[in-house]
Amino acid sequence: MERWFKLKERGTSVSTEIIAGITTFFTMVYIVVVNPGILSSTGMDFNGVFIATVLASIVATLIMGLWANYPIVMAPAMGLNAFFAYSVVAGSGVSWQIALGAVFVAGILFIILSLTSFRYMLLNAIPESLKHAITAGIGLFITTVGLQNAGIIAASESTLITIGNLSEPMAYLTIIGLLITVVLMAYNVKGYLFIGMVITAIIAWIMGLFQMPESIVSLPQGFTTTAFQLDIAGVFSNGLYTVIFTFLLITLFDTTGTMLGVAEQAGLMKDGKFPRSRGALLADAVGTTSGALFGTSPTSAYIESSTGVAAGGRTGLTAVVVSVLLALTLFFSPIISVISGIPAITSPALIIVGYFMINIISKIKWNDLEEAFPAFLIIILTPLTHSIATGIGVGFIFYPVLKLLRGKGKDVHPIFYIFAVLFFIQLVFLDH
Repeated sequence: MERWFKLKERGTSVSTEIIAGITTFFTMVYIVVVNPGILSSTGMDFNGVFIATVLASIVATLIMGLWANYPIVMAPAMGLNAFFAYSVVAGSGVSWQIALGAVFVAGILFIILSLTSFRYMLLNAIPESLKHAITAGIGLFITTVGLQNAGIIAASESTLITIGNLSEPMAYLTIIGLLITVVLMAYNVKGYLFIGMVITAIIAWIMGLFQMPESIVSLPQGFTTTAFQLDIAGVFSNGLYTVIFTFLLITLFDTTGTMLGVAEQAGLMKDGKFPRSRGALLADAVGTTSGALFGTSPTSAYIESSTGVAAGGRTGLTAVVVSVLLALTLFFSPIISVISGIPAITSPALIIVGYFMINIISKIKWNDLEEAFPAFLIIILTPLTHSIATGIGVGFIFYPVLKLLRGKGKDVHPIFYIFAVLFFIQLVFLDH
């Protein structure tokens, strides 16, 4: 372990790395419940997505830990799973098999880009203000999904959205679960999202909202219901090129940004550069591609990895420990399946994740109209149109147009003009 992970060189030990891994696991394990819950709304089998979520996370995280030697965890990304379920499948009316095909194609492109410097060129082409806006817009979108699932907000013929019936059990239990989780968060309790879900689940059980399964532990079942069911031909026959582009775009800077942030926190950056970046980026790319084969939405680096770093994690051994613990969750599918069927248990996690994502709007230069207005459009239109791709598209069209009208067209990267044209064609001529 010393030779492979360079424990002494990074000032850590096996015991510290194990504790860091356990800490990270409890802060991110909510995804094995939330992700299948979101994707199963498309008609996908819950157990199949659950297994796919765990396996894709393990594959990507092991590559990150064993090859790149970083204490960073990979798993299906919040936001991308919502885009998969609500924008691609529900919004575009295509099957989940075709949506998986789009993820696979995006994954192959990830792998190709990760082996070249073109990935960094794409990242550099997107202005920082729009990167922050996309994150914030997705955060609002996820929060909206959480509030809607819980019944706290509801459809209205006169105002489109209105307050729901808060006397309904799911609505007030969500509020209780949200308060419990926020209090845990305020007191810096490690794993507050997961612990909040457990406490809310216990309350739901006491209220009689669900019955405990006959067996809590069982062998994994249902993998073949989603595994290798992707439809790649359907991606091209339905012209889902902007869907592929959106998967590619979001994961590009979301994963890279998270990796850089966690690496910097751990003191692993060298002269402002990201060592062994190819292995880290390939972990993301391979995780996304394998996840599509298994039956889940794209993977991404998890910001929750920072909790393990705060606990002392400095090497890939932290990631390996998380992978082992994730593997153990495969045998608890009966209880996880039951819990996921209660929106009040998972909705608080969605709302809080949205809160963290929208925090980034403070980094947008709001006094610069050319930067701020396109960012504003992305943030507001993503939840209102219930489409991440639409929000991004409108912002990406307005940005170069404003720059050109202000005589600053040369400030825009040439590739960005291609982005704008592609989104314009999609929104005006194809998105009907």
